[in-house]
Amino acid sequence: MQDAPQVKRYHHARRFLSVAGFLLDLALLSALLFTGWTISLRHLAQSWSARPALALLIYLVCFGVITKAVGMPLDYARGFWLEHRYGLSNLAIGGWLKDQLKGLLLGGLLAAIGLECLYGTIHRWPAHWWIISATLFVAFFVLLTNLAPILIFPLFFKFRPLENPSLTERLLALSRRAGRRVQGVFEWKLSEKSKKANAALVGLGNTRRIILADTLLETLTDDEVEAVLAHELGHHVHGHILHGLAVQAAATFLGFYLVNMVLLHFSAHFGFAGLRDFANLPLLVLVGTALSLVLLPIVNAHSRSMERQADAYALRAIPDPSAFVSGMEKLAELNMAERHPPPWIEFIFHSHPSTEKRVAFAQQFPGQR
Repeated sequence: MQDAPQVKRYHHARRFLSVAGFLLDLALLSALLFTGWTISLRHLAQSWSARPALALLIYLVCFGVITKAVGMPLDYARGFWLEHRYGLSNLAIGGWLKDQLKGLLLGGLLAAIGLECLYGTIHRWPAHWWIISATLFVAFFVLLTNLAPILIFPLFFKFRPLENPSLTERLLALSRRAGRRVQGVFEWKLSEKSKKANAALVGLGNTRRIILADTLLETLTDDEVEAVLAHELGHHVHGHILHGLAVQAAATFLGFYLVNMVLLHFSAHFGFAGLRDFANLPLLVLVGTALSLVLLPIVNAHSRSMERQADAYALRAIPDPSAFVSGMEKLAELNMAERHPPPWIEFIFHSHPSTEKRVAFAQQFPGQR
């Protein structure tokens, strides 16, 4: 089955807006760095407070306001206009703006805490700051993965225990067979914001829980929901969550090492007053962005391999593998997924195999009827 014209147009527009946003971010960071505006912002912050921590906070507020203001038109086009244009969003403009504000406040708070720790570490341990900072950031990633289901997700979505006892027990039994304890099965009120559907097994240890979008429950049969959840369990059974954290940790250490090398060699060139001069933030972000871009195809190729493993686990774990195929087909339709992305697009940008490849894999899987 070929992609419908509207699906192609939707994904072309998404890619165009994503690339445009990326280039805009690069242009803004480069402008702040090469024009010396970042140093002017640092002077402004220091004129308001002589205390380093408070001056850094003032700088971060100014930096955040500028970047958000510049990026807002593309954020609107990508997150609101495009989704409404193709009938995928249920959010009114007021709800979208509310989510943007909550995301800005939460992201700003986390960024402020992280960067205050980072520059404080540079001040106290200038020779080893990158090792200490990377360790702290990795620990924070693990903590956030554990706490996100109970502290962050509820800020943006409503959840309630699933009111379907037979399906709940069926999914809990599937989890027990996989050797993974979960704290419950929850209905995720995604329909308040989107017509798309999804399911996930989120959290770690005592926060691990199953969340099922109400849009998913309205469209898929119980067999198909079980197949989707079996895929998510496959990630936990194969240790993909911890594996992903390990990859993130390696990238974090590499990123901080490269930032340290770049700052040591180029701080004087850009007029920074040493490593702890927070005016170097645009350079720090540019180095991290460049590394992410280089690693993107490698990380996504590895992710697609893990997705294939999780698919194989699901096909072995469910009684009827055809439910996996029909579930994937329905999800593709609900989410307006691109079944046949150009090979180079899939290689660079896609963390999952295409729907067509996943369906073909399932149909050829041993035991498929």
